[in-house]
Amino acid sequence: MESSFCGGASQHRGDEDLAVYENVPSNTVFQAVDKADVNLWVLSEGKQVQLRQSKLNGSVSEKKEASQSLEAFVLGACRNPSLDALSTLYDIVMKPVADLVQGDELVIIPDGPLWLAPYAALKDGNSKYLCESFRIRLAPSLASLRLIAHCPDDYHKSSGALLVGDPWVSEVTNSEGQKVLEQIPCAKEEVEMIGKILNITPITGRQATKSEVLKRLGSVSLIHFAAHGNMENGEIALTPDLDRISSVPTEEDYILTIGDVLNVQIRAKLVVLSCNYSGHGEIKAEGVVGIARAFMGAGARFVLVSLWAIDDEATLEFMKSFYQHLVEGKPASESLNLAMKSLRESDEFHDFRYWAPFSLIGDDITLDFNAKERENLNVKSYR
Repeated sequence: MESSFCGGASQHRGDEDLAVYENVPSNTVFQAVDKADVNLWVLSEGKQVQLRQSKLNGSVSEKKEASQSLEAFVLGACRNPSLDALSTLYDIVMKPVADLVQGDELVIIPDGPLWLAPYAALKDGNSKYLCESFRIRLAPSLASLRLIAHCPDDYHKSSGALLVGDPWVSEVTNSEGQKVLEQIPCAKEEVEMIGKILNITPITGRQATKSEVLKRLGSVSLIHFAAHGNMENGEIALTPDLDRISSVPTEEDYILTIGDVLNVQIRAKLVVLSCNYSGHGEIKAEGVVGIARAFMGAGARFVLVSLWAIDDEATLEFMKSFYQHLVEGKPASESLNLAMKSLRESDEFHDFRYWAPFSLIGDDITLDFNAKERENLNVKSYR
């Protein structure tokens, strides 16, 4: 899924990738799974590369070949997250380099199944979550970071938003004629709330057809989906096209696939995939190949994904906080951190299962809602 144009997600890894570490953000941790070991390189501008190693042992490596067992362990941590798993993951991927990372920003270049690790919720020996110390984002490779950073200023759109919520999926049935998907009430409320923040009308319900989404996908600075996501690859269920041939919708009529996204030249600075499992996909050497990687490969600068099934009401509150901070001019990584903090300090949604699935991939961005942008986007404060 390599891309030749600006914003594409490179598959490039290994020693050649480490050779381009000049001008990387401080606190960049490059991970590589090697049989029963996890190699961790810490890169900082102007400093020597530091290598540490972590052993896969105990509950992670027993019975199976270690790299396969790590994949099963991380997948289990996503589908049924527990504090024990989060502490174990911290010991594997962060504890060996904890003394080398300074400041408040952390960029991680994961390897293989580690793309699915909920880094924000990894817990150290003092019961402190990693997101309490760092603003965290992921990157496909060092080469991709350089590619995005050297994008022409006018490559990504500076205005316009596509907000898609609660597509009409009630007529989607299986071979026995039974409904397979339910409507998501808070998804509609979510994009309507964001629409009020940006003063932009979202497309919801029967309007949110696959053809309508594809028509608008490449012309906006911000893309937001609040819909059903596929557990295997994050592909998104939309409203079946009205002009379809069959009376019973086929997947081609309503699923936004990886191929569909890759066929569009995405110019968005930020893509938000507020869908179950939107960070999932096939685990390969270059990482997890799913709908999120497709958006990166098609040109998006920054993608927000979820690693497990997200709670409807908690996500509504999370996105409200996230977008309010974005409109205030804060970077996406900081807005994410503050939204997590807001839920973590709430009475109802303080458990990590509500706020920890969200993860940012790509180059940190700020949506500049200055006077000119406000005129373009007609942004107003949410009330």
